[in-house]
Order: sequence, then structure tokens, then C-alpha cells
Amino acid sequence: MPTKSKPVVFEHGQTFLATISERWNYQILREVFFGTTRFGEIKRALGISANILTTRLNDLTELGLLSKRAYREDKPWYEYQLTDAARELVVPAIVAITRWAEERGQAVGGSDGTDGSGSDSGPAGSGVRRPLLHTSCGNETEPYLACSACHEPIAASNLVPLVASPN
Repeated sequence: MPTKSKPVVFEHGQTFLATISERWNYQILREVFFGTTRFGEIKRALGISANILTTRLNDLTELGLLSKRAYREDKPWYEYQLTDAARELVVPAIVAITRWAEERGQAVGGSDGTDGSGSDSGPAGSGVRRPLLHTSCGNETEPYLACSACHEPIAASNLVPLVASPN
């Protein structure tokens, strides 16, 4: 039975960045996004101790980023999923950070050289990526950030912040 989650409220991204910058939280959220949803699977994929994983999963659930559902009636074993709020906020960040790390040769998965899901996706920076499916059109996609006015891709070199006007 899914547990109720609290709404996710972030002030200028500080709580979000603090949450995912914790040593294991980003990796847990990434694994859940890519389909590693059960406690034992996450533990094996990340090489994390059970007590730390339990604490992090409880924290992410309390923050409303994960929901959990029992998948065994005889034991309290759970599988985890991103909440709708997490999918709106975390998925773009996970995709962007993972792609950035892949392009620059940074390890993004388990310490064993795999992608963290138990399947070898090739060495980081090798151009081998976890595929993403855009469910609206049914095509594999490579998401990117684009300007809402001209639809040109946005890069660090062509984006500057403006001073917010008081309302």
C-alpha cells in the first residue's frame, strides 16, 4: 500500500541541491528513475550498506521524492518509485547530470564500472548511454533544454540571468 507523501517545496533550489548533493541521494534517485526499484537491487547496484540505504530511502520518502509500496505480504519488503513531484523536478536534473558526466568521462554508476543497474553500459565517456523513451510520441529521445521563444538549444555560453522585477 503506497504511503502518503508530503508535498515537495523548494526555495530557490537550495533544499533540492542539498538533498541530491548528499553522497547517496542522487545515485538512489537516478537508479529508481532508471528502473532499479527494490531495496536489494539498489543496494547491489550502488554497493551501499543496508543501514545507510534504509536511512536515505526513508529521508527521500519523507521529503516526498519517493513513494514506497510493499511487494511481499509475508515480509516488509518495498519497492520505490519517484513521486509525481520528483518526476517533475528530479528527472530533468538526473538526465542533465548523468548526460554531463557521461560526456566528460565521469563515473555515474556503480564503482565496478557498470551503469549502476547491473548491466554494463560501457565506460563513462564512451558515448554509450542509457536510452530514454518519450512516451508521448513513442520515440527514443535525447532531451535538451531549449529557449521557449525561439526553440534554439540553450547552453551555458548563451544564457545569462536577468534581474527580477519586483511585483
